[in-house]
Amino acid sequence: MSRPIIIDCDPGHDDAIALILAAASPELEVLAVTTSAGNQTPDKTLNNALRILTLLGRTDIPVAGGAAKPLARELIIADSVHGETGLDGPILPLPSFAPQPCDAITLMAEKISHSPEPVTLVPTGPLTNIALFLAAHPELHDKIERIVLMGGTAREGNWTPAAEFNIYVDPEAADIVFKSGVPITMCGLDVTHKAQIMHHDIDLIKEIDNPISTVVGDLLDFFMIYHRDPKWGFKGAPLHDPCTIAWLIAPELFVTHDCWVGIETKGEFTQGMTIVDYYELTDNPANTTVVMDIDRQGFVDLLIDRLRFFDQE
Repeated sequence: MSRPIIIDCDPGHDDAIALILAAASPELEVLAVTTSAGNQTPDKTLNNALRILTLLGRTDIPVAGGAAKPLARELIIADSVHGETGLDGPILPLPSFAPQPCDAITLMAEKISHSPEPVTLVPTGPLTNIALFLAAHPELHDKIERIVLMGGTAREGNWTPAAEFNIYVDPEAADIVFKSGVPITMCGLDVTHKAQIMHHDIDLIKEIDNPISTVVGDLLDFFMIYHRDPKWGFKGAPLHDPCTIAWLIAPELFVTHDCWVGIETKGEFTQGMTIVDYYELTDNPANTTVVMDIDRQGFVDLLIDRLRFFDQE
């Protein structure tokens, strides 16, 4: 039986690849895609989700836009990473279908309330929509199996010295999510910085030579540009968001540790920091499965194998 999921994203190159990986995985049933601002402005991230699903021929998946800005702060976007459109690099089709006439919170509630099985939420951007949903629909918390998110870090940040981008953008929303009592899996920078795609991996992806793998190759070529900066110390480009999907379909590729995680919302230098109690130094019970390590080659092999799925269509 396929696991029902809702992907809440802000596409974004790595969000797009996460959507593609999910669509190629029969273990998962994508009930809906919702979008938030983050990697680009809300109109662009919504348009990008529609373009990716049009490319995939998955116009059956309903899409809805969510919050236009964080709960209590002004919007910050990562256009320096993802370009003017948010998906610079490949040639993508224009959307062939329209978003739902409702907002993201309403669509989530509809899909979760009508699902015969508990639904897993997979947010790969700021957690604004998830926090709004949890606050608006406490009666549906028991119908959420788990939240598998990309965000946070137990060590150094990537947007500030202390914070990862998604959590930094809306720390108040993250605070609500991590205090919700819903089981959480956190795919933070500890693991995603190890999930690097190398130039030779991109060559292998392009050699698959179907329309989807070609787009993924072009996405990765552009994504690689930002990550060539020597300050990062990367050999390739980290595929942050696809780690969430990979953990759902192949958890054996990952090493995890159950910890208490708290969110810093007020620190002068630490806004958006995820406080990971790895050594159990507080009395707080664990609220998060923190993903710490990955079989990088197994992860790349999984992505390449799933991209071949599109040869069969």
